[in-house]
Amino acid sequence: MNPCANYIGGRWSPAHEGATFERRNPADPSDLIGRFPASGPADAAAAVASVDSAKLAWAKTDPEKRQHVLERAAELILGRVDGLARELTREEGKILSAATQEWRRAAANFRLYAGEALRTAGETFPTVDSTLVYSVREPVGIVLAITPWNFPVSIPSRKIAPALATGNGVIYKPSEVTPLSGQRMVEILLEAGLPEGVIALVQGRGADLGDALIKPAAVGAVTFTGSYQTGCRIHQAAGPDKRLQLEMGGKNPCIVLDDADPTRAAQIATQGAFSLTGQACTATSRVLVAGAVYDSVVREIVARARAFRIGNGLDPEVTMGPLASEAQYRKVLEMIDIGRKEKLHEAFGAGQLESPLPEIGYFVAPTVFVDVPPESRLAREEIFGPVVCVSRVSGYEEALRLANAVEYGLAASIVTRDMGRALSFARDIDAGVIKVNSATGGVSLMAPFGGLKHSSNQTNKEQAGHGVMDFYTRTKTVYLST
Repeated sequence: MNPCANYIGGRWSPAHEGATFERRNPADPSDLIGRFPASGPADAAAAVASVDSAKLAWAKTDPEKRQHVLERAAELILGRVDGLARELTREEGKILSAATQEWRRAAANFRLYAGEALRTAGETFPTVDSTLVYSVREPVGIVLAITPWNFPVSIPSRKIAPALATGNGVIYKPSEVTPLSGQRMVEILLEAGLPEGVIALVQGRGADLGDALIKPAAVGAVTFTGSYQTGCRIHQAAGPDKRLQLEMGGKNPCIVLDDADPTRAAQIATQGAFSLTGQACTATSRVLVAGAVYDSVVREIVARARAFRIGNGLDPEVTMGPLASEAQYRKVLEMIDIGRKEKLHEAFGAGQLESPLPEIGYFVAPTVFVDVPPESRLAREEIFGPVVCVSRVSGYEEALRLANAVEYGLAASIVTRDMGRALSFARDIDAGVIKVNSATGGVSLMAPFGGLKHSSNQTNKEQAGHGVMDFYTRTKTVYLST
């Protein structure tokens, strides 16, 4: 394994100014994961220059060779998935089974996009004369991938893999919360045969670093997953000449109609709310329950919240790990405190746990607020933690109105036996991912992914589906006459 470093110009190196930052285990902050480069504008400039000089040779590489690199990367991941998963749990906090599943999903993404290396094709168009009119697709040049900490290998893999498959150079800026996962991704690609210089890894954080990576003319596309606020800054820095793929926040509702089975509805809502410690952009944040099933659904949600075992994700008995960072821990505790100050009814929280939370680490109990009014901050603002708000509604129309009343539109679910109502919901809801009788979280790797409103810039979908590869290529139209 390489030392904790940037990868720029075909070599592992410290930050230009020598600055570093620490990453520690969120389940045990005394456990140092490593010290990583705190990069600055000089490192960004070097990364852009190095990838710019290598991109043309990669674009001209036989597509079958590009395919082989991605397939080999998948093989390497699966061959060492146990060790990679343990590192991911130690660095980010999620339970070991989830970390294992995520690395396997990354391997599946590499295999999926390996096939796309052979399917990048143009079209021919009919004409009235002897002119041949056809289009060709070519790489955009350099793709900048800025990725989050909650899925620090599966999300990068579905950005980096299609970029490489279509012949682009890549600059990869992982979250400062999960720098080791980012480094492992690059190490695997290099071991799989990716030529030196085709990818650059730049660690660190800050607006100066971001601007220095985004603004150069050589960067043709920026793909980002993260907060709405950061997405707005990227949009402003990029200007009109670059293509952008921005996937941002969510405030996702689960609507439970009065014909639903309360036990099943509670299972769906709880899975959506508390999986991955609530740290998913598609997590269920609001449960809107209609009619006489309300009390039963609340009881079932509370029972399931009580059943979680909280602790270090490396413990196979643990079902909920810590929040990923101290900053996230403080934010979630602040939102819980806001709920208490608003005098919301806390049906379950740390005070109801059968055993106390671990004394060290960034642990928060699954928290259930009930009878939450729509004007509450907890009903409107993204929390990104194991906190769910349950509200009583009169029926479908009120549930739909409240579901659509927030600024985000990523995922939404409905629990009902009425398939006509379910189809109406799919039409009426302002969300890009719609689930019927299943949790808001969890999506197919072969289907388009993206949101509406503040959840996405909505110009390019992510994660397979028709047209997704268009983001990574540009089209030229050729008129050929003899």
